[in-house]
Amino acid sequence: MAGPLTGVKVLDLSRILAGPWATQVLADYGADVWKIERPGAGDDTRHWGPPYLNGDSGKEAGMSAYYLSANRGKKSICVDITSDEGQSMLREMAKEADIVVENYKVGGLEKYGLDYASLQTVNPRLIYCSITGFGQSGPYANRAGYDAMIQGMGGLMSLTGERDDLPGGGPQKVGVAVADLMTGMYAVSGILAALHHRDKTGEGQHIDLALLDTQVSWLANQASNYLVSGEVPSRLGTAHPNIVPYQAMKVQNGHMLLAVGNDKQFRACCDILGCPELPSDPRFMTNADRVEHRDILINFLENRLLNQPLEFWLEHLSAAHVPCGPINTLDKVFDNPQLKHRHIQFELEHPIYGTIPQVGNPVKFSKSKIEYNLAPPGVGEHSDEFNARYKDKSMK
Repeated sequence: MAGPLTGVKVLDLSRILAGPWATQVLADYGADVWKIERPGAGDDTRHWGPPYLNGDSGKEAGMSAYYLSANRGKKSICVDITSDEGQSMLREMAKEADIVVENYKVGGLEKYGLDYASLQTVNPRLIYCSITGFGQSGPYANRAGYDAMIQGMGGLMSLTGERDDLPGGGPQKVGVAVADLMTGMYAVSGILAALHHRDKTGEGQHIDLALLDTQVSWLANQASNYLVSGEVPSRLGTAHPNIVPYQAMKVQNGHMLLAVGNDKQFRACCDILGCPELPSDPRFMTNADRVEHRDILINFLENRLLNQPLEFWLEHLSAAHVPCGPINTLDKVFDNPQLKHRHIQFELEHPIYGTIPQVGNPVKFSKSKIEYNLAPPGVGEHSDEFNARYKDKSMK
């Protein structure tokens, strides 16, 4: 059975990561995604490397590993949006599209007649998602926004990194562009909600989505902690602000992540570590007690954990249903038997570039299963097909 969004058409005017991530998810779900690229250069990320697919030939072809991560399932059409001909062609495509995704600066597409106000006149059912750093309104609306600066401005870097009083303390960004990725995922959910609204009313609409808004929205419990207590949270390394013990712990041959989520698990953990009396200590009886006496407890537990290697603790703690796990490098991640069983890594064949490695969508539908049919395209790989379909029509 085809994906749940089969028949939905997406005109993708976005580049870099947030927009392309959203449209790749829509493509995974079965939508037809038309990726509009600058003639010759294409999406900026095609050249963000190394590494490149197939070494230097991949570099010349604009197939960086970065680009490959967010562009499967799409057809690439080169269009010069600054030309009258290109604008006419895109308006013809918008007439048939269900969704437009773009991440130009505020007002950047208005002069080309490709903004929401212009396109909704030719297609009132159009769902038009604009992704910017700071949104379509407000004092920062015209500023450029990039992931790392948004992680800093939106509070995430004040929470990420070792404690300021420890070696290596200070702000750290997350190792992947999470502000972009989460904005892409909010775009997907917003677009699907707008599709549902259109199914009921026949109306399209404009979605205004900002990286900064997104970053603050998913601060989750940390934001709530601050709003409830008035206390500004600080960096805790891998430790959890509300649960103890819940952090990376030293063991005899490295580290593991111990994630004790309740009192029952804490008792089981202490039994395995050979300190069954600890849960009766008034300092550690409840999670609130353990949070208050965090440093004392962590030092005690770590001294116990240093007596055995990682493999010993993983085996015995897991058998007692105490959540724990290794801190894997990516080679070990992709060698993990659970992830292999779930088919998270797979390959797509491309007629020119050969085999392209991919990381799969984690959603598993029981009926409309995801099918991966198109590898990330070369620059303008499908231009001829779309020129024949829309260019002639736009010039009539």
